[in-house]
Amino acid sequence: MSARRVRPHPVAVLVLPTVVPFDLAVPVQVFGYPRPDLGARRYDVTLCGTRRGRVQTSGGFPLTVEHGLEALRRARTIVVPGVDDLSIPIPRAVTSALAAAHARGARIVSICTGAFVLAEAGLLEGRRATTHWLDAPAFVARFPNVALDPDVLYIDEGSVLTSAGIAAGLDLCLHVVRLDHGAAVANAVARRMVVAPHRSGGQSQFVPQPVAAASGERLERTREWMLGRLGEPLTVTRMAAHARMPLRTFARHFREETGTSPLRWLLRYRILAAQQLLEQTDHSVERVARDCGFGSAISLRVHFRRALRTSPLAYRRAFRTGPAAG
Repeated sequence: MSARRVRPHPVAVLVLPTVVPFDLAVPVQVFGYPRPDLGARRYDVTLCGTRRGRVQTSGGFPLTVEHGLEALRRARTIVVPGVDDLSIPIPRAVTSALAAAHARGARIVSICTGAFVLAEAGLLEGRRATTHWLDAPAFVARFPNVALDPDVLYIDEGSVLTSAGIAAGLDLCLHVVRLDHGAAVANAVARRMVVAPHRSGGQSQFVPQPVAAASGERLERTREWMLGRLGEPLTVTRMAAHARMPLRTFARHFREETGTSPLRWLLRYRILAAQQLLEQTDHSVERVARDCGFGSAISLRVHFRRALRTSPLAYRRAFRTGPAAG
């Protein structure tokens, strides 16, 4: 994809009092870093607040934003980083501006406790959402009509996306890049940032346990073995045999280490592999399905649409890096 074919996507990052510096840095680094990925500058980032001027951060230092809420009217994506002091009322001007932006079709993204701001604006009513697990009880008490899931790293509800605590914002922002520009670009951004392009599991793995959790390295070799055999019909029984564990013990340790089940973990990586093959090869959809362990093109289409809300061929047309077969 050449630079002349990419018009930068306008992103506004809303900076509210007691903003968490790490939460703010994540979208700025992912979307606003000046170095182009795979030959194109893809996003144009603006920091804004309730008005121009200084905003106090949770880190004890202020920062200056040069734009007020008018910047939200120009943005196609709006990111709301987390704030530390949840007792500070959210100004009506903020919630009204977010609701108006969503109504005109802007994508609204929250990081960590930024979900509280989206909920105050009414954008999460009747939707699934997530936030930092520590703040989940307070969130449920304040917004009982939101289906909060405190166990996941992020939730994509289409035009509204929420992430869990702090570093999960990286996972969500990379997911947004993947939706906009495909797996190859998202992987390039991840490599530049020295992070995993796709982190499996959920934030439940970081919640303090009454007993010591299993080491995350116990099943690392088995997961590497699984990744090397994505095209094979892997069963949990076969995985457990490789790990030399009883079936139930293997399943329990796998969930403790990754936050998800072995088959769900495997499916995520099969979908990622399919994305890369659709972007980078001329293989037919049938062959991509076989090579990635889906068995048939029909099965690949079902899982692809469920995960990415599109078909393999539509994905290839959007993100293919060269001439592709039909």
